[in-house]
Amino acid sequence: MNRTNDIDCLTVSHDDEYQTLPHPVTAKARDYRSGETPVHRHPRAQLIYAGSGVMRVETAEGCWVVPPVRGVWIPADIDHKVIMLGPVEMRTLYIRPEAAPGLPDRCCLIEVSPLLRALILALLDEPLAYDLGGRAGQIAALALQELQILQIPALHLPMPAEPRLLALCRAQIEHPDHPETLETLAARHATSSRTLARLFARETGMSFRQWRQQARLVEALGQLANGVPVARVADRLGYRNASAFTAMFRRTLGIEPRRYFSNDT
Repeated sequence: MNRTNDIDCLTVSHDDEYQTLPHPVTAKARDYRSGETPVHRHPRAQLIYAGSGVMRVETAEGCWVVPPVRGVWIPADIDHKVIMLGPVEMRTLYIRPEAAPGLPDRCCLIEVSPLLRALILALLDEPLAYDLGGRAGQIAALALQELQILQIPALHLPMPAEPRLLALCRAQIEHPDHPETLETLAARHATSSRTLARLFARETGMSFRQWRQQARLVEALGQLANGVPVARVADRLGYRNASAFTAMFRRTLGIEPRRYFSNDT
């Protein structure tokens, strides 16, 4: 398998064979203990998939949490960074843009089916510069056909462009128990909270309350994936008890937090 060693200090190579080979699809495996990449871009589109562990992918448009059996589709030449929320087995497909003309031109979550997962692993077992007319070429072609887009709004955080709102959202992502609200933000900037609320809804498509709940859900998934007990996650995120947190989790994702990862791995 084409796999690099575990690392903590993440670097990105922009001019490597994964990007420059003539093959329509190349596959890469990399294991991380933790950390985050710098902001970077690729000339190829990219499917980032977590074999195990949880990642958060951030772009100027928003951020996506990536638990196992799901991936993030990143079109070519999109600036992004990847944050590892603990140990992660990252599996990546790099795809020449002309090889996948029907796939989205914006980032979104993809449901990684058992077949697609098997195809990714099979391609990783082949040489990087595989025979286009042989078995590996057929695997790559089938992987392109199997890519099915499934956007999962509960795991996507759209980011506003307005500087005050953007700073507020970034603070919430870094510190989910951050106390500031639109009301306190409005008071600091001598403006109306209603004005900020309308602007936030226009730029993100949701209320700040809805957005903050999703931000907390994103953080919860990372903690749960790293083995933090449900009760402790609920307490860290400011829920009055584990039952209230579990009810929110089940209402949003359709499954209890204790079963979420055991179902998907």
